[in-house]
Amino acid sequence: MEWRSRVTLKQGDITEAQTDAIVNAANNDLLLGGGVAGAIRAKGGPQIQQECDRIGPIKVGEAAITGGGRLKARFVIHAASMRLGGRTEENDLRNSTKNALRLASERGLRSITFPAIGTGIAGFPLARCAEVMLAEIQDHLRAHPELEQVQIILFDRQALGEFKRVFKAMAG
Repeated sequence: MEWRSRVTLKQGDITEAQTDAIVNAANNDLLLGGGVAGAIRAKGGPQIQQECDRIGPIKVGEAAITGGGRLKARFVIHAASMRLGGRTEENDLRNSTKNALRLASERGLRSITFPAIGTGIAGFPLARCAEVMLAEIQDHLRAHPELEQVQIILFDRQALGEFKRVFKAMAG
């Protein structure tokens, strides 16, 4: 199956995704502060932070998995693309995306949903984020047919447009 047919891009609220796992754009201390992490904490309940407290900290570029609490998703994969209060660097975005996908495959998950990691408070450029994340998703899906669906749910139309532009350019 062609990798592109397993990828969906849309605008919306990632905490509402009906998927095996949603990805949290995390810091390496696994503290659920603002942005995507704050929305996950608010909707998923305190048990997600409690699990993070037992696991963290992890290295920047790594990923960790917790239960989904009260979310529709069964799990949250915390992709640590930055240090608390820091900025996301390209290599850390690449590794945290790769490790989130690896964790999903190792756990036998069939679907995973990502935000635009690192583009909020961590300041990573949106266009480059789309290029890096979609390249990692492409590489992973080509090697891992067990992962049936990768969604990327973007917060606003600008982000959705950027991801769609990059996705379309990858068809060539």
